[in-house]
Amino acid sequence: MDHLDICLHIEAASPLDKYPAKQHARRVAEFLGVEKGLIYLPGSPTAYLEDSDQFVPFRQRRYFYYLSGVDEADCHLTYDIHSDFLTLYVPTPGSARKVYYNGRGSSPEEALEKYDIDAADYSYAVTGYVEFWMSQHPGNVYILHPDQAVVPGHDKSPRVNYTRLQAAIDGARVRKDQHEIKLIRKANEISAKAHKNVLKNILAFKNEAQVEATFLDTCVAADAKHQAYEIIAASGENASTLHYIKNDEPFQDRPLMCLDAGCEWQCYASDVTRTFPLTGQWPSKEAKEIYDLVLDMQTECIDAIRPGARYLDIHYLAHRILILGLLELGIFHNGTPQEIFDAGTSLAFLPHGLGHHLGLEVHDVSDVPLMAATSGSVSPVVDPEMCKAPVIPHHPALEEGMVVTVEPGIYFNRYALNAVYLSNPIHSKYINKKVLSRYLPVGGVRIEDDILVTDDGYENLTTAPKGEEMLRIIQEGFKETGRSEEKSKQPDHGSAATGQRQGVHQAPFAECLKSNGIERWSQD
Repeated sequence: MDHLDICLHIEAASPLDKYPAKQHARRVAEFLGVEKGLIYLPGSPTAYLEDSDQFVPFRQRRYFYYLSGVDEADCHLTYDIHSDFLTLYVPTPGSARKVYYNGRGSSPEEALEKYDIDAADYSYAVTGYVEFWMSQHPGNVYILHPDQAVVPGHDKSPRVNYTRLQAAIDGARVRKDQHEIKLIRKANEISAKAHKNVLKNILAFKNEAQVEATFLDTCVAADAKHQAYEIIAASGENASTLHYIKNDEPFQDRPLMCLDAGCEWQCYASDVTRTFPLTGQWPSKEAKEIYDLVLDMQTECIDAIRPGARYLDIHYLAHRILILGLLELGIFHNGTPQEIFDAGTSLAFLPHGLGHHLGLEVHDVSDVPLMAATSGSVSPVVDPEMCKAPVIPHHPALEEGMVVTVEPGIYFNRYALNAVYLSNPIHSKYINKKVLSRYLPVGGVRIEDDILVTDDGYENLTTAPKGEEMLRIIQEGFKETGRSEEKSKQPDHGSAATGQRQGVHQAPFAECLKSNGIERWSQD
């Protein structure tokens, strides 16, 4: 009998790689620690600007998304813990006129195909279902907040609990599964492309707005239409403000740009910061010295990431490297590294935590904070108001599947230095004002990557260029414009590259000695 070779092409009726909503729902139930109960979550509703017929830009509630994978407005979900049954409720299309103007969301049939759910219905059915469930089943209904009860006043029922669900979802979200990691990696890929495009064109730009526009253009063109946070495009001393978002000033003769920008991909964030010269070379030895020190801080801290490591200890490591570096540069003096560490004086230059969790939020949730310490053992280099999980007390050790940022920085904020540190003898005795005055125009340097904790160490999910590769891209972008020869005579402070803006390291240094009382430092 002849054997026939038959090739079959099977086309799936639904996506094979759905967001794992059921897996997440089961994990949340485990954190709740109950065998019976009903989880109810409303998604984000359609909203309008005040006194306007224009929509507020839609952003899905992240707790809802984690249990549904649905990025559509006006939806609801229920999850029966005992029967392991996840139901999505979608809005009715409304009038034909409404559909003409705004389109419609998924129908129940379409939702079943698109999402990892067991059933779908229209949203008018959710209230009746919750009330029916309560009449027929034991266990509580779990909601996030009292104002998210399925009907007003329902939160007053003894069987409606609004104190446990949020902590349970927070605990589930802190360790990412492979699908979530894939989305964070994709967001980083697009953000890296946007950072590269900025570097390629930076010598042609004249202001911060052009940097923001180029970054946004690259992301939107790659179908990443939402940023995980407002873009920080801070030139010169604007970089000493951690969350500078005006992005509207000209470069003039400023030496550096701190660009903190990352897009979302399917609701998952990236968070990437790069600092680079606004010329094709380092504009001063002070700027290069601070950049190299921050890069050393980040490299050492990333290498310390592994399961079982305490993130607070890695934060301490960043401060110890900073202190040693600033002692070598002469900015710190009159004390040992331990004395300066114990005084907390390094907070003058690194006021924020080393990093935070990353996921559905840029500062993602955690059932417990990221930086752990026993009561009474927190060093002065931890400012509770400036640190987010995991850089706070009582956070457990790092675990496989966590995604954290590592973002050391050094900042020269005139106001903070004068108001808090130079006016306080506990700190001022360790700060050499004359040397510090030379570094003020640097403004601020921050370098940030997104790090996945693996079973035996870490994986860096961020591919945006830094260090020598970053400089190479700036230089090559300059050469592509055909202008490199014009600037070949500009002095070099650590790179053979050429720049576009002359005198970057001259005028600002004279100017910096004239403001906010700092002119007296060089005379001390």
